[in-house]
Amino acid sequence: MNEKYLYFCSHMKKGVFYIILSGLSFLVVNFFVKLFGMGAENNVIPGLQRIPAHELVLARSIISFTISSCIIVYRGLPFFGTNKKWLTIRGFSGMMALTIFFQSIQNMPIAVASTIQYLAPIFTMLFAMAILKEKILKIQWLFVITAFIGVVLIGLNGVIQSDAPVSLNPLWVGLGVLSAACSGIAYVAIVRLKPTDEPINIVSYFPMMAIPVMSFWCLFDFVMPVGIEWLILILIGICTQIAQISLTRALHCESASVIMPFQYLGSVYAFLVGYLILDERLNSVVMVGVLVILVGVIFNTIIRSNKSLN
Repeated sequence: MNEKYLYFCSHMKKGVFYIILSGLSFLVVNFFVKLFGMGAENNVIPGLQRIPAHELVLARSIISFTISSCIIVYRGLPFFGTNKKWLTIRGFSGMMALTIFFQSIQNMPIAVASTIQYLAPIFTMLFAMAILKEKILKIQWLFVITAFIGVVLIGLNGVIQSDAPVSLNPLWVGLGVLSAACSGIAYVAIVRLKPTDEPINIVSYFPMMAIPVMSFWCLFDFVMPVGIEWLILILIGICTQIAQISLTRALHCESASVIMPFQYLGSVYAFLVGYLILDERLNSVVMVGVLVILVGVIFNTIIRSNKSLN
């Protein structure tokens, strides 16, 4: 085995570990975001208040900024990083992606919202083509179209299956796609920042952008947490910090096209949590749509992985 292959395997192992850790951490966050969206109607934590998505983003951002700032100061890193242009792009696009994603989780089954979010690598590829001048194989376009056919099936499920037990608002499906697009921009920014900035600096720009915006938004509908809700908010912040740092480290270890296939395990986790704990029953059209999205995204990523290895 040549040195290039050994180097690839070593970094891929680290990348896979970090991407799986990121996915599991995000699952915990998404679960509690869903519970807050359900409020007292949830059957897991009785009496939980309904807290809006942007307030959860604010709480997560305050905790993340506190942790990130301490680490940056402790390590003696430049507080505002090096490549401020792309750090700002990463922070703003990440803020938009997470806020819309939290809203979509609270308005759609967790498995559907999570799967639509996995369109992010598709958008990463498209933005990388436009910004980083990466080449896209013709067959990859087939799987891009396949993935978006799955989105259309989910959006039109109520029309296709009129007696569907789950009715999904096409607006939230569309916003879920927008969240994935914003994530795609954030991922491209992380790749651009790889040579210039530390992962913790990249992560810190999200709360820098989010805290002032979400604070203003919360002036209109703030809900004061009580009791165990404070602990859950802290857990959301800590798990999101772990997820963000793990994702950034994964992208630093290896290219997105190589490690991203392992992130799609999160869709399986989300389905199991939704089915077994939240009692979310998806109709056949939505299930087919979810599977079509995963087929399009996973096969597209496998092709990119093989291209990177060669």
